[in-house]
Amino acid sequence: MPDATPPLPVRVVRTLAVDAVLFDLDGTLADTAPDLAAALNRVRRARGLGPVPESRLRPSASHGARGLLGTGMGVLPEHPEYPTLREAFLAEYEAALCVGTTLFADVEALLDAIEARSLKWGIVTNKATRYTTPLLDLLGLGGRAGAVVCGDTTPHAKPHPAPLLAAAERLGIVPGRCVYVGDAERDVTAGIAAGMHTIVARYGYIEPHEAPETWPADGLIDDPRALLAWLPGGRRA
Repeated sequence: MPDATPPLPVRVVRTLAVDAVLFDLDGTLADTAPDLAAALNRVRRARGLGPVPESRLRPSASHGARGLLGTGMGVLPEHPEYPTLREAFLAEYEAALCVGTTLFADVEALLDAIEARSLKWGIVTNKATRYTTPLLDLLGLGGRAGAVVCGDTTPHAKPHPAPLLAAAERLGIVPGRCVYVGDAERDVTAGIAAGMHTIVARYGYIEPHEAPETWPADGLIDDPRALLAWLPGGRRA
């Protein structure tokens, strides 16, 4: 019998008609997994449990406390201990936000190139303001981004489009002239709902069972600098 699996969409690298780039934070601009995993393991240690390898926790990092507690402790939001463990995890994370966290390789060069092309850029994350603001300052991005919208900035978090629309408004760019770059399916969902172009950061935190090639994004990139091929203002042959 013929294979009934629908073919994957063909994505040809092309220049997007955009004036601004919006980025997810965890797994897209910054490699925050080392500090998120360390916080989870401190929670485990306080309960007499051994550490979980960072490599096992890393794919869940984009899903925050929910993902890390699920992977690292088998505790989901419906578990009676989840609220207590979540607060313990967040306290541990806040106490050591930027010990092992770094920008992904070539992110600085990417942002330099975006600015050199006179494009605006900002950050839209589901991470709460209390963690995002100090982390961006420690990473040297706090005063550089044209807009920063956090998980508690608007009444809704991603995959709702409200945070992306708020960022576009702050930048003074209509949503249709923005591209949103993220490493989670909810980023693509939010971007499309906001009327934006979307790019998947395939180098980020993607679970083994996930298939980003099937997400309805405009394109996928395997390293930050690959985004430049999708943006206007580059040199042409």
